[in-house]
Amino acid sequence: MSSSNLTMWVSSTKPDLDPLSSRASISSPLRNPSSSTHHHRSSLAVRCGLRELRERISSVKNTQKITEAMKLVAAAKVRRAQEAVVSGRPFSETLVEVLYSINEQLTTEDVDVPLTAVRPVKKIALVVITGDRGLCGGFNNQILKKAEARIADLKSLGVDYTIISVGRKGNSYFARRPYIPVDRFLEGGTLPTTKEAQAIADDVFSLFVSEEVDKVELMYTKFVSLVKSDPVIHTLLPLSPKGEICDINGNCVDAAEDELFRLTTKEGKLTVERDTVRTPTPSFSPILQFEQDPVQILDALLPLYLNSQILRALQESLASELAARMSAMSNATDNANELKKTLSMAYNRERQAKITGEILEIVAGANALT
Repeated sequence: MSSSNLTMWVSSTKPDLDPLSSRASISSPLRNPSSSTHHHRSSLAVRCGLRELRERISSVKNTQKITEAMKLVAAAKVRRAQEAVVSGRPFSETLVEVLYSINEQLTTEDVDVPLTAVRPVKKIALVVITGDRGLCGGFNNQILKKAEARIADLKSLGVDYTIISVGRKGNSYFARRPYIPVDRFLEGGTLPTTKEAQAIADDVFSLFVSEEVDKVELMYTKFVSLVKSDPVIHTLLPLSPKGEICDINGNCVDAAEDELFRLTTKEGKLTVERDTVRTPTPSFSPILQFEQDPVQILDALLPLYLNSQILRALQESLASELAARMSAMSNATDNANELKKTLSMAYNRERQAKITGEILEIVAGANALT
């Protein structure tokens, strides 16, 4: 065997012992088969050159800064969203008491109020409220799955339906499914306003009064806490005689208490403190007399109440989305921190191996010269 062939044979059979070689750590067939699978997978995930490790550590640090900033922004917006819900509660509760008082006066009269008319349900309008952006965990998927389940129930009952989609995520979801009938696509905003709620209320009002649909159900994500939100289905029309909003089983779902969140710092880190509050509302006098006809007052207040309930659902959905985004960004920040520690350990291990190899080469060269 010639010397050149011998050199080629040795180089093809000798394993690469360079600790910085990514080929040796990833694709070498001569690795010790007795090593554990977990250690093998972890080494495959982080074994690369020092330059690549430095770039990955820098990238993870930048990602951690972004997710931390998004977490703080979402936390601040959750506070504002909850304050919007609480500030609108006195108006909503007082309006309920006014409607209840007027309905009591009309119990002995034969009055036709369109929004309280109960008809045999042949077609239902589903108002599905989703978010406009992602990076919020399973927030949008939960409400869309709830809508799909409700659609399946209506199909099994033989009831026709149509969708009023609110939010970009829901719009794109239903646009990719042409077999689902959609009456209208609407986009939400960064902060719900009465103008956006009025656009939804006008569409719902025209569908119900024209008897195109016999029932309107509102589907949104109800805010419970920073780590919990529940997709709910509420009956929006026909309205309850007491002015209450009920679920599909007829149970009143008006919330009695709200949770407020205060951002504080403890030991140099951001913390969130939770308070449970109930907003007091002034009592409505039962002996109050109305100058106008109660029917005229009721016709004016019912659309107003419809608008307030839709606005409240938009605010609840926004608070749930922001809380989900805050939780998702918090988890992403923690994962980035753990990944940074793992990469730093791998970087130090590779750097130590490189320094040790260089020292061994210097010592071997010195011994060869002596």
